[in-house]
Amino acid sequence: MDAANSVEQSARRIHTRCCIVGGGPAGMMLGYLLGRAGIETLVLEKHADFFRDFRGDTVHPSTLQIMDELGLIDDFLKLPHQQLQKMEGKFGETTLRIADLGRLHVKYPFVAFMPQWDFLNFLREKAKRFPSLKVMMQAEAADLIWSGDSVVGVAAVTSAGRLEIRAELTIGCDGRHSTVRQCARLEVEEIGAPMDVLWFRAGRQANENERLFARIQAGKMLVTFDRGDYWQCAYVIPKGQNDAVKARGLEAFRDDVIGMAPILASGISDLKSWDDVKLLTVAINRLKRWTRAGVLCIGDAAHAMSPVGGVGVNLAIQDAVAAANLLAAKLAKDCPTEDELDAVRRRREFPVRMTQAMQVVVQNNIISLAIKGGDQPLRVPMLVRLVSAIPWLQRIAARFIAVGVRPEHVRSPAQG
Repeated sequence: MDAANSVEQSARRIHTRCCIVGGGPAGMMLGYLLGRAGIETLVLEKHADFFRDFRGDTVHPSTLQIMDELGLIDDFLKLPHQQLQKMEGKFGETTLRIADLGRLHVKYPFVAFMPQWDFLNFLREKAKRFPSLKVMMQAEAADLIWSGDSVVGVAAVTSAGRLEIRAELTIGCDGRHSTVRQCARLEVEEIGAPMDVLWFRAGRQANENERLFARIQAGKMLVTFDRGDYWQCAYVIPKGQNDAVKARGLEAFRDDVIGMAPILASGISDLKSWDDVKLLTVAINRLKRWTRAGVLCIGDAAHAMSPVGGVGVNLAIQDAVAAANLLAAKLAKDCPTEDELDAVRRRREFPVRMTQAMQVVVQNNIISLAIKGGDQPLRVPMLVRLVSAIPWLQRIAARFIAVGVRPEHVRSPAQG
């Protein structure tokens, strides 16, 4: 029986060993792993389904390896997806190779583009065989429940009314605007980003093929992903300039896009109004501490990533795997101590800091120069010229995108 149905028939207070707030990549992967370990776990997802457009949908080799270790990879790769190995950028009139994942010594040397809702639905369906895991949709965390200085559960609003969930451990996987981290009074360190991103779709014809990943002209930057029957596009703008872009009008925006990527001309008519353009406010930040007694934050709730490299989803999944590895056996007996919970931060903080540092380098040395504008012709940034010219730097770039820093492997127990 689905958890939401069982709650409607029971009291307004329930108990579970672990309550995970947020059914995104970190929450669903951690829920799957804890359910697999036989630990009573409840995942709260505030929406009625997982369907949200323009969420991170790049599944990198590090995540594909995790799916392989869980025995899920064959079924997973049967889902509709596109594969990307080579990444090339056009700087003015110069096309340069940025990374080639095909040269890496990994089992799955490609990025799989898959709608995030398909990924999350896949995990949910596969997890139904674990009786200890329940996923409650339309259940939004409103506050934490405290006993002294310890968190002992979550106050939630559900489709059936308010619900109190008592739990030995609460884990915040509820994204960069996390209710859990706010209610736990966890301090955020802002690192900053010089840009925002406008996401939109343009139709794609079957005969339209192009390997270009990024296009940069003086004052402009556009990233495109081939998604089969459409192009997913990211138009990069200076931070806070969304209103200025809109003030020029939709037709001027379309003209800028086609000027950078003529291949989009036939599908740009899909862009009918500004409602078809979604603003992603880019942020890079991280928590100074990820825990208090009885509560832990991971994924975007612990560290918001820039879209540079498309690594945010994969960092969140790596956090989930590390948390299960470190906590599952302890959680099977009781709530881990705060020091035991902090082991997750100690394990994952270095990869997060290194990844964010690399994102800042790209932002400061490539993106900010590209979108600054001006009348001078675009010069290819020195960092890009070096990466394009030196094969071992291309391998570093490819490994950063594909595998990341200190990838995790599944070590958590599996019941039965």
